[in-house]
Amino acid sequence: QVQLVESGGGLVQAGGSLRLSCAASGSISSYNTMGWYRQAPGKQRELVATKTNDGWTNSADSVKGRFTISRDNAKNTVYLQMNSLKPEDTATYYCKLRVGIFDYWGQGTQVTVSS
Repeated sequence: QVQLVESGGGLVQAGGSLRLSCAASGSISSYNTMGWYRQAPGKQRELVATKTNDGWTNSADSVKGRFTISRDNAKNTVYLQMNSLKPEDTATYYCKLRVGIFDYWGQGTQVTVSS
């Protein structure tokens, strides 16, 4: 049983920063991808950034230069450092772990950016 526990969301003013963390536990194979997706009210869930455990990174154009994804493979933990936050970044942020053909999701953490 794989579990993902997220933390770090909150309320911040535009231009501020937040750091999200997601720790995975359970049976996790040696090769996997961890990352972040977000969903704003009335919108579809979208990719923010993902990173494999051997270092390959993918991120949305809207966050490049502002958000940085990193991992601690020994701890099965992924981080998302979010800088220069904008009101349009307001959403529920979900952590995702992909192992083979299986996807596991966290419960979500709310990020609200006030203008």
